[in-house]
Amino acid sequence: MVTNRSYGQYCGVARALDLVGERWALLVVRELVIGPKRFTDLRNGLPGIATNVLTHRLKQLERDGIVERRTLPPPAASTVYELTGYGRELVPILLALGRWGARSLGPRGDEQAIRSEWLAVAMQAFFRPEAAQGTSAVLRLRFADGMFGLRIDDGELEVTAGPPTHADLTLTTDPDSLLAFLRGASVAPALLAPEGDRALLARLPEIFAFR
Repeated sequence: MVTNRSYGQYCGVARALDLVGERWALLVVRELVIGPKRFTDLRNGLPGIATNVLTHRLKQLERDGIVERRTLPPPAASTVYELTGYGRELVPILLALGRWGARSLGPRGDEQAIRSEWLAVAMQAFFRPEAAQGTSAVLRLRFADGMFGLRIDDGELEVTAGPPTHADLTLTTDPDSLLAFLRGASVAPALLAPEGDRALLARLPEIFAFR
């Protein structure tokens, strides 16, 4: 059963917390930033969440107009969850919150999970449009747990799940190595395995300023 807990305050901040302040709610939104997902994909992307908790959070987010369900056409015919227009208004807020939280992250502990999609979302948060002015390029990120396309077009960024058909630069890497590189650390080329535009590679720490 979905509860209706509220702070009972006539305040926009309190209302926002009524909608997405429950544990896991914003992380469900994070999982849908790049695109729609099935229930099993959401559960796999949220290590530690109980199935009943995920079910309740999705019902709450649907009830409040943040998430909606859609059935894909055949042959897939799967039910997926995606952000509504109202829900997508949360994305820049979520990215700003991520930038703020990242300032006190510190080094990653062995007990802390990391997934490539979380880094792909973070790359949206740390993208610097002014550093990408006049640049038009497609970047392919190939990780063990997923592939992503990043299209940079004159100060704008689009991140998509799955490999792009064409890429100016391909990196076959892991989240820790790529994050270290974007933070300005010296990373062995073998850990990035770059293919393509080396000049674009050298500019990535400037365009995605994780510092």
